[in-house]
Amino acid sequence: MQLLPAIEYETQPDPDASVIWLHGLGADGNDFAPIVPELRLPESMAIRFIFPHAPSIPVTVNGGFVMPAWYDILEMNIDRKVDTMQLMKSAADIDNFIARELKRNIKSKRIIMAGFSQGGAVAYQVALSHKLPLGGLLAMSTYFATIDSINLSETNKEIPIKIQHGTHDPVVPEQLGQKATTQLVKLGYSVNYQSYPMEHAVCPQQISDISLWFQEILR
Repeated sequence: MQLLPAIEYETQPDPDASVIWLHGLGADGNDFAPIVPELRLPESMAIRFIFPHAPSIPVTVNGGFVMPAWYDILEMNIDRKVDTMQLMKSAADIDNFIARELKRNIKSKRIIMAGFSQGGAVAYQVALSHKLPLGGLLAMSTYFATIDSINLSETNKEIPIKIQHGTHDPVVPEQLGQKATTQLVKLGYSVNYQSYPMEHAVCPQQISDISLWFQEILR
């Protein structure tokens, strides 16, 4: 099993939980790694944070410029036309990280999927289709790109889901986060939705809320 390059950060030795956190378009794993200390998690929590790097590919909406991306974006319309096959390939690559955490004796229910923007779209696919019950799904400033094609897993119908979005996001409009929330609720999922007065970014209050959520579901 070949893994994508990734940054790892353990809050304490011998972690008993893992968070796999996916970056957005044009970034890499270094984008969110600095957030870990800002979470100010209790010393009693031993978590392994994994920040994979997406491969570099041409991105159509950026004039074919080659950059780190989980999949190609073909059109910048409100619902976003994306290369679903590439997204599925990225989801399979992230499944490999889950498999490795299981081999490291991390229970599946203590593995959290998190993602920002493009990374969030992949996180939706991974978490909601995985055959084993996962610990949670954090979707930040993103959209549910594979809602019409995903094979939903019954074992993750009870997964805790937190969706966060900026009210002034010019890149991924907040209505896409709201749309995903509505779609998931109709499908029977329990979703916690939070919005913040920000653009396509992360803010201090959001980081605090994420920390509290991690502490709640990994207690």
